[in-house]
Amino acid sequence: MGAAWGGPLLLVGASGLAREALAVAREAGRPVLGVLDDRHADLPPSVGGVPVLGPVSEAAAHPDAELVLCVGPSRTRAAVHERLTHGPRFGSVVDPSVRNPGTCPVGEGAVLLAGVTITADARLGAHVVAMPGVTVTHDCVVEDFATFAAGVSLGGGVRVGRAAYLGMNASVRPGVRIGAGAVVGMGAVVLADVPDGETWAGVPARALTPRATPRTAVGGRR
Repeated sequence: MGAAWGGPLLLVGASGLAREALAVAREAGRPVLGVLDDRHADLPPSVGGVPVLGPVSEAAAHPDAELVLCVGPSRTRAAVHERLTHGPRFGSVVDPSVRNPGTCPVGEGAVLLAGVTITADARLGAHVVAMPGVTVTHDCVVEDFATFAAGVSLGGGVRVGRAAYLGMNASVRPGVRIGAGAVVGMGAVVLADVPDGETWAGVPARALTPRATPRTAVGGRR
């Protein structure tokens, strides 16, 4: 499940997620070379006690490192991955408290933080991020680059599309599909399928419609 440590890690993205991944790696005794971020010129010299080494393009200068994409937004994480064309190796960061008793498969580059539970016959794709307290129950399928904020709970047989994002404490009814690139708001209770690319929120969750643009009378004010 990515619990077996390999070479040193190189974190991509100077984010809160990077500091959380760094804490897990340190606890496991995994060396971390530093952080890459395109904003490096505006950042302090170090993040979480490891050096900021330069832009993302510098990944090619560290062929022995395993990269961990620590970019929080799902679609941005996927876009950064597309830029890494030199064939990097990716490492996973898995907190020792993660429960996966059914040895469900988890793709490369996953970041699974404290208290994540994966029960039985589920499957997580590459570069999935699960914040503390996430529950993925039986027969769920989670595609690449999906992100679960803290406390997300998936009922049995839920399918989560590529680069979807589920906000803190969102709950999803068994058998529901969350579309690719969809966003589910924090605390939402999802009882029906969420189409690709849509944003849903509320209890029960519904699509958020854009606010109508106020009409302007000719020659008048809004």
